Amino acid sequence: MHSTLALVIILLAAAVVVSALFRRWNMPSMLGFLLIGILLGPHSIAWLPASSDTTDLAEFGVVFLMFSIGLEFSLARLNAIRNTALGFGASQVLSFILLTTGLMVVAGLPWTAGLAVGGALAMSSTAIVSKMLADRLALQSAHGRQMIAVLLFQDLAVIPLLIITPALASGSGHPATTLLIAFAKAGLTLAVMLFLGQRLMRPWFNWVASHKSSELFMLNVLLITLGLAWLTNRAGLSLALGAFLAGMLISETEFRWQVEDDIKPFRDVLLGLFFVTIGMQLNLQVVGADFGWVLLSLIGLIISKTVLVWLIGLMLGNTAPVALRTAIGLGQAGEFGFVLIYQASGLNLLEGNALQITLAAMVLSMMTAPLLIQQSDRIVRRLCNSEWSNRARELHEVAMRGMGVHDHLIICGYGRSGQNLARLLESENISYIALDADLSRVRDASAAGETVVFGDASRREVLKAAGLNRARGMVISFNDHAAAMKILQLVQEIRPDLPVIVRTLDESELDSLREAGAMAVVPEVIEGSLMLASHALLLLGVPLARVLKKLRSVREQRYGLLRGFYRGGDSESGSEANLPRLKPVMIIEEASAAHHTIAETGLADMDVEVLVVRRRNIRGLDPSPDMTILPGDVLVLRGNPEALALAEDQLLQGDFSR
Repeated sequence: MHSTLALVIILLAAAVVVSALFRRWNMPSMLGFLLIGILLGPHSIAWLPASSDTTDLAEFGVVFLMFSIGLEFSLARLNAIRNTALGFGASQVLSFILLTTGLMVVAGLPWTAGLAVGGALAMSSTAIVSKMLADRLALQSAHGRQMIAVLLFQDLAVIPLLIITPALASGSGHPATTLLIAFAKAGLTLAVMLFLGQRLMRPWFNWVASHKSSELFMLNVLLITLGLAWLTNRAGLSLALGAFLAGMLISETEFRWQVEDDIKPFRDVLLGLFFVTIGMQLNLQVVGADFGWVLLSLIGLIISKTVLVWLIGLMLGNTAPVALRTAIGLGQAGEFGFVLIYQASGLNLLEGNALQITLAAMVLSMMTAPLLIQQSDRIVRRLCNSEWSNRARELHEVAMRGMGVHDHLIICGYGRSGQNLARLLESENISYIALDADLSRVRDASAAGETVVFGDASRREVLKAAGLNRARGMVISFNDHAAAMKILQLVQEIRPDLPVIVRTLDESELDSLREAGAMAVVPEVIEGSLMLASHALLLLGVPLARVLKKLRSVREQRYGLLRGFYRGGDSESGSEANLPRLKPVMIIEEASAAHHTIAETGLADMDVEVLVVRRRNIRGLDPSPDMTILPGDVLVLRGNPEALALAEDQLLQGDFSR
């Protein structure tokens, strides 16, 4: 008992530490679990002994993984991308299986082992690719959509591969006959389950849900998942196939979202244990002794898979840059590859040094995948001549739109926030130019007559083409901290006096964005909570005037830059033309105010207030009157338009000799 408890504590402690580190490094926690198994397994310090109990629990992890895939399965989604998924995806999986099988036969291994390994290596990592595409705002790009479609097909291709592998391992009869019997058995089992399941699943779940017990509902989900897995196993098929079927049946009911939420803790814990057991199979001594073969297998896997996907992309009519970006993104191994390798190892289709080399190459390929995807733009520019012409065409279009525009606002990102902002600007007859990297969105918006062009706002030449030197301001409307920081860095280099407003999710990135040069940062969570609070206060009978005063007070504390707009109610009674405004003024070397204090400028006598002084990316609120103004400083002034014009003239050309 004590040894078992100690084993569980060791496993939990290692999982917490490694998962936290890998999340901080923006790496999938799955790689962390693999590392735990490698370091603590029987081939290293042996804190985690190999046992049948551990293996059985790990198999449940595969069951719940396949259940989740079945739960997310949607015929409508598959139909929407059927041409790419079935054409591109099927070509990629089948051709790579044939290539791997041929190479392994030449190397002297059985063709059955080649087929199992080929199916495993044909898979790519959904977790890594989808995260990298989201981070790079490329989910809706041409190569992003193709990657997601291929990944969807790979997920579905696991099902027939789970049927084929055990049939090949049985060794009884002719291979073609064995496969035919296996698929006939699987087809009959699936047909019976689907026929009965579709008629029983919804009324059964309705009956369970009518008892209004979360415990009963959870027990029912476990019963359905494990029960169907057991039935397919009894029919001579894999546990994972029954779990996938259970998820697919439940996905057709209205209980799908509740089931997905309930099953997630079981899936994540058991799936983590599965990857730990995969890591436990890796013997670092054997890998070290055969490291040359491991390195050769790694390079062969990435290059062969990348070249194969690139050629298929070209044959399907993609441009060379799109085909190459897609190929680089799919060049690694994936999570389902470990599922198939685990099955092949259990059936003795792959063992010994060949298993160790294959596992090591798969793990290393997934670790190098984020770096390759990050460098994909540089690789494409170096290898594809057409990429330069596409970039030139993009810049030409941006420059043509921005050529006749001045004193405009640059909107980086044309999603919902950017579109709402653009419509408000149009209502005030304020010119703007919007940049967005989603080609389909740009086409639709341009067709509607809106001033939006295709372009990556994090590129220097695109910002210059959009008229950065002539703009009055910039708004970064998408929630991407890394991209926002890059844009702010470029603005500081090219146009440090330009006021930039940045949208972010919460306050966690507020300080870093301000230090990078953002004049204002608007966290969505704060504004959402303020609106919720104001409605709640009104609902509870608090007078409207008191609610508005409270909102002003909170905003005054949160947004120092906007305090002037919320100071008392008298500012709202004057004409709109005389309402207080903000104006940034950059102090050049020749400016009269350089090397003088704020008090000496006499701005206070003009009813102009210095709200912010930005100096070398350091942003100071409420500067002291004794603060000395230095060349390169940007002063953010508040006052009415006439006073601001006089104040700017005073700062740049005033006489401070008296």
